Amino acid sequence: MSRRCVLGLDLGTSGVKAVLVATDGSVLARADRGYAVASPHPRWAETDPAQWEAAARDAVASVLADVDADVVAIGLDGQMHGTVLVDASGEPVRPAVLWPDGRAGDELARWQALAPERLRALANPLAPGMTGPVLAWLTRHEPDVVARAHRVLLPKDWLRTRLVPGALVTDHSDASATLLWDLERDEWSRDVLAATGIRADLLPEVVPSDEVVGTLDATEAAAWGLPAGIPVVAGCADAAATLVGSSSAPGRLVVTVGSGAQVVLPGITPTFDGPITHHTYRAATGGAYAMVAVMNAGIALTRVVSLLGGSWDDLYHDYDRQRPVPGFVPFLSGERLPTAAAPNSGRWFGLGLETERADLFAAALEGLCFTIRRGVESMPELADTAIDVAGGGTRSPVFAQLLADVLGRELCRVDLEDATAVGAALLAFRGAGLDLPEPPPRRGVGVRPGDSGPLEQRYARFLDEVDR
Repeated sequence: MSRRCVLGLDLGTSGVKAVLVATDGSVLARADRGYAVASPHPRWAETDPAQWEAAARDAVASVLADVDADVVAIGLDGQMHGTVLVDASGEPVRPAVLWPDGRAGDELARWQALAPERLRALANPLAPGMTGPVLAWLTRHEPDVVARAHRVLLPKDWLRTRLVPGALVTDHSDASATLLWDLERDEWSRDVLAATGIRADLLPEVVPSDEVVGTLDATEAAAWGLPAGIPVVAGCADAAATLVGSSSAPGRLVVTVGSGAQVVLPGITPTFDGPITHHTYRAATGGAYAMVAVMNAGIALTRVVSLLGGSWDDLYHDYDRQRPVPGFVPFLSGERLPTAAAPNSGRWFGLGLETERADLFAAALEGLCFTIRRGVESMPELADTAIDVAGGGTRSPVFAQLLADVLGRELCRVDLEDATAVGAALLAFRGAGLDLPEPPPRRGVGVRPGDSGPLEQRYARFLDEVDR
């Protein structure tokens, strides 16, 4: 007998995930498919959107083959900040430019020249890979390509046009992450457009994340193996979807640790004065959330393990905080927040003749935890609650305990493996007028902070090093 369910699609930077979520909230099937990120020139990061479509169709075919499913709605989420220029029919006019791209660094001067109050209204630090600076770069360096473009879309928005042709829109969560959206006025920033020369007609209509933007086209339905006419919602940014899928409560911090790390605080009230120490984005279900994206987490530790000719077991097994160890700044690819750091800023410091290999491993672990703490301390309105942590790095008891000790807060190690794709599916439940499934009970392993010992002194030393 067919199970009634919703399809969620999570379009990441290097892979897509498809999940089927039943009306009781259970995940019936999941599938992942990967694709390449190209770098045709130094500091460029691009993908042909056709790869996204091919991978997504393959993942959908896989989950449909796993269960007898009656799919009744579709939701999507995707990587943030990407730039997909399309013609009037939704076909890309060039490869998509992705968030790690660094070509638009010089364009940031146009944002820096804005009136201070309008720059603060963007509520985000300036980063070259965001949609606005990339679009300004393309306007200057590829004018013939931009002239052929009808709209600029975010990655998940383009994938949605393969389901609902002509739905050239975006949602508030993705719009707020472009450096083109005035969060104070909740509209595209006329000041940015005037300062950068970006065509206003390129910017898409902005709709709620759970709004149905169309139904599955009959031709596309046959290609995807899905029923024609089912509703498709606008969708949202991946970080916003994770908050939906994990039922994150306002004021409860969520820290995920993978290749990078994210420190996310949902349910904030945006402010538009003072220095910008964190990202502020619109949430998928209303309101806003704060985020610090740590660019160098697992990717930095992986490099350390390789440089020292060790293994992950060496990294964790030899850790001993009571030994005097050097410091480590893990900013190999630069950092954005709470203050910016240039690429190639990673380094050990304070080495002596007595320094051993195990000390370098220990310093690397501490340096990552200190970087995460620096992000946590930049969060506004942080309630004194346990912190949810997830991701591959937090599965190590050594790392989880060290992070709890560095933060001085109890951690709750939770499984958020499918949260992003499930969040996309839940938006489809809402938009299609279906009863939302009850959220599963929050399950996690508690990690209580212990005696910080020398960690406070080492954290102060770390801050002196990175903030000098």
